[in-house]
Amino acid sequence: MKSWWIILFITLFSCTKEVKIDIPGYQNQLVVDGIIETGGHPIVLLSQSANIYEQSDLAAYISRFVYDASLCVFHGNDTFALSLYTIPELPVESQKKVAEMLRLDWNEALLLPIKVYSSNELIAEANQSYTLRILHQGKSYQGTTYLPTPTPLDTLYWKPSAQNNLYGYSWAKLSDPAHHFDAYKWEVKRLNFFNGAPIDNLYKRGFGGFFSDEFFDGKTIEFYYENPLKRKDTTHLKAFKRYYRHGDSVVVKFSKMDQSVYAFYNKKYAQLNSAANPFSTPINVPSNISGLLGVWAGFSPCYDTLYCVE
Repeated sequence: MKSWWIILFITLFSCTKEVKIDIPGYQNQLVVDGIIETGGHPIVLLSQSANIYEQSDLAAYISRFVYDASLCVFHGNDTFALSLYTIPELPVESQKKVAEMLRLDWNEALLLPIKVYSSNELIAEANQSYTLRILHQGKSYQGTTYLPTPTPLDTLYWKPSAQNNLYGYSWAKLSDPAHHFDAYKWEVKRLNFFNGAPIDNLYKRGFGGFFSDEFFDGKTIEFYYENPLKRKDTTHLKAFKRYYRHGDSVVVKFSKMDQSVYAFYNKKYAQLNSAANPFSTPINVPSNISGLLGVWAGFSPCYDTLYCVE
């Protein structure tokens, strides 16, 4: 009987083998967060990636911004050099766009001691391509984004909740162009005033604000979105914080983007939403600028106003 235990012991331990995995060390990469919208100027934030074990306080965040690069945008035969600006030096609409990119309030963004690459000479147009080139430490990086012709919503309306007819969601109907890829972004801000000041200065995007026509190409769809904006009116019931209130006036900014830009944001938010799940599949976020992290994103918005009345 003892011989069987000896044979089993020898078999188990004779099959083991030490495996060494060579894990590459961390390497810094440039990160680009660039946006260009029809009717607006290009805005580019350039930084260095951070090691997961590095400090994550505000000082460390600010120290990672890169200001020694040379940036320009090509459009047709024209070249627009991008210069460095503090946020207060930018035009007002560009200041607001930077705040939206950083997901900060406008007044908070104005206090941030960082600089932004931009050009006041370039104003983007729909149905055009714009190429961003970045020169940094002897290396060149380049990527192109296309601003599609925007597709307006067919209808936009407010539907009261069955639980309380003073609160409801924003609903819309969209007729998607057929036989080609289309991707959309939904953003909103209210026109209401509270205590004498505008209740919203910036556009905000809620969960699921990016979507494509993968499952409804060429069809007409009806859909709704919750209210992603902060409640500043203290009389707004907390149970209905994601609803618009009867009497609200809301600007809907409905933008289109090209396929590579949509792929970046789609993968990025899928990664963020699954990061806390230890069983989720790792997701690589694609960039439209080879050799860099991030995106050079073009958007073509159209605007509509939602009046929250039946």
